[in-house]
Amino acid sequence: MPNLKDIKNRIASIKNTGKITRAMKMVSASKLKRAQLTMTQTRPYVRGIDAMTTSILRGVERESHPLLLKREVNAVEVLVISSDKGLCGAYNTNILKAAASFIEESKKKGLNIGVNTIGKKAKDYFSRRGMSPRYSWTGFSRDVIYGEIEEIGSKIIEDYINGVFDEFYLFYNEFKSVMVQEPSQARVLPMSTDLGSDEGKEAGNDFIYEPSKDTILNRLLPKSVITQIFSAVTEARTSEEAARMVAMENATKNSSEMIDKLTLEYNKARQASITAELMDIVGGAAAIG
Repeated sequence: MPNLKDIKNRIASIKNTGKITRAMKMVSASKLKRAQLTMTQTRPYVRGIDAMTTSILRGVERESHPLLLKREVNAVEVLVISSDKGLCGAYNTNILKAAASFIEESKKKGLNIGVNTIGKKAKDYFSRRGMSPRYSWTGFSRDVIYGEIEEIGSKIIEDYINGVFDEFYLFYNEFKSVMVQEPSQARVLPMSTDLGSDEGKEAGNDFIYEPSKDTILNRLLPKSVITQIFSAVTEARTSEEAARMVAMENATKNSSEMIDKLTLEYNKARQASITAELMDIVGGAAAIG
C-alpha cells in the first residue's frame, strides 16, 4: 500500500511546480505581446526594403557589387538562431535539427562549413559536436535592438566580401501562429537579383539615379542583408515566447491532471488504511468477546 505521507508530499511538490509553470506562462504571454508587436512593425519595413532592392537590381550585373557576385562555392557559412533558455517545447530541437541536417549534407558535398550562433542553446549544441562557432551572440531573450543586429550583419558582410565564405544561410523559426512555429532556411548571400524579362532590363536602364547607382547600391545592399537578419531574429524571438507559453500551459494542465490522479490514489490509500484499522478493531473485539 502506498505511503500516505509520500503521496501527500508528491501532491504538494506538484502543486508548487504548477504555480511556477502558471507564472512562467503569464510572463511569456506578456513578452509575446511585446515581441509580436516588434515583429509586425518590422514586416512592412522588410517588405519595403525588399521591393526597393528588387527594383534597383533590375538590369544590374552581378559584377557591379561584391554582395551580388557569385563565386564557386567551397565554403558555406550559417547563422543559427536559438534561445538562451529552455522550457520552450521543441522550439530549439526543430531548428537545430534542420541546421545540423543542412551541415551534414554540405559536408558530404565536400564543402567547408562555418557556424555562427545567436542564443546559448545553439552555441552549446554545436560546441558539444566539435563545431565551435566562429561568432556567437547571446542575450537576445529580450527586446531586439537593431543596432546590435547591425553589428552582427556587418561582421557577416565583411567576411563575405573578404572571401572567408562563398554562401551565407540563415536558420530560424518563422512565426506562423501561437501554436505553429516553422523552422526556416534562407540564403542571404550572395544576394539574388531579379533581372526579369528583357523589357524589365531595358526599363531598369531608363532610371536616373541620384546619387549615383553605385552609391545607392553600396548603401542599400548591406542594409538589405542586415534587415533580413533583423527580421529573422524578431521572428525567432516571437516564436520562442509563443512556444514557451504553450509549453508552460501544457505543463500546468499536466500538473493539474497529476494532482487529480494522486489525490484519488491518496483517498484510496487512506480508505484502505481506515478499513484495515477497523478490521483490526473488529478482530480484536471479537477475540476479547
